[in-house]
Amino acid sequence: MTSARARHNSLKRYRADDDPEVVNARRALRDALIEEYVRKLVREAPDITAEQRSKLAVLLLTPGAAG
Repeated sequence: MTSARARHNSLKRYRADDDPEVVNARRALRDALIEEYVRKLVREAPDITAEQRSKLAVLLLTPGAAG
């Protein structure tokens, strides 16, 4: 995540917010932050049931399923 943040900040310093490389770097940073957060939740959460796992899979794999 640190390298994604560094790349984003470096590009943003000299380029416009809508520059394709800045947009891609922002997306990569967001993805890294989400991944880090999910890993933390999984590490700290109690074990889940198969039904709970299925519900979470639907949320993660189906666009718009969250609401």
